[in-house]
Amino acid sequence: MASLLTINVINNSSSTQSFYVFQQPAMFTGGAQVYSNSLFSSSLGSYPSTGSMLTFQAQQQPYAAIQQAPTYPMVGQSSGFATAVRPIDLAPAGGGSANDWTTASVNPLGLSRAASSPGIQPGTFRITTPVYSPPAIYNIGSAVETNGLAMVSSFVVANPASNTDCQPIPKFYVQTGIYTPGLVLNFSQSSVNAAVCDFSGGQTTMNVTYNMDGTWTVQTRQ
Repeated sequence: MASLLTINVINNSSSTQSFYVFQQPAMFTGGAQVYSNSLFSSSLGSYPSTGSMLTFQAQQQPYAAIQQAPTYPMVGQSSGFATAVRPIDLAPAGGGSANDWTTASVNPLGLSRAASSPGIQPGTFRITTPVYSPPAIYNIGSAVETNGLAMVSSFVVANPASNTDCQPIPKFYVQTGIYTPGLVLNFSQSSVNAAVCDFSGGQTTMNVTYNMDGTWTVQTRQ
């Protein structure tokens, strides 16, 4: 079983605040525009007054995702509706075999069990999309299992009959405000002055404190 990445949030300001969590967008082949979703959102009382804390957890296990969408992604709107996800490996450095490739279907919507494929860059996985005709829109990308639910984290709009390679990045952000999970956000704007929780060095727990002056303190726990 994959271990958990944990972010504990404490609000040290004098009033209740709302916070949301999102992930660094994955890197995709092909230069398509990459979109990000909110993963978690909740209000939190002042710690001096309530002693309360928020905990966000995500499995380290990577997931591939395909999602049917009614329109092209729009900031502040849901990224889509029907979604299929599969646990998947990342291609290993230095060669070797891994279950780093999945094939999508659109009728019914789904992803095959992950299998091994040659030629995938280390640290990435591949999604192969089938032939389908516009105006159908499908998003494909990376998902995370958070608080018991697999959610699309970052994605591109798929092209029919193509391969898309995705490199997820284990870096998460905490920001003040309300952003319902599953809504598309503007990563460039949301990440400004956000708390950064970078798990790429093998860390598993971050304690994030929102300070009285609006700054953040991030402490790493192994």
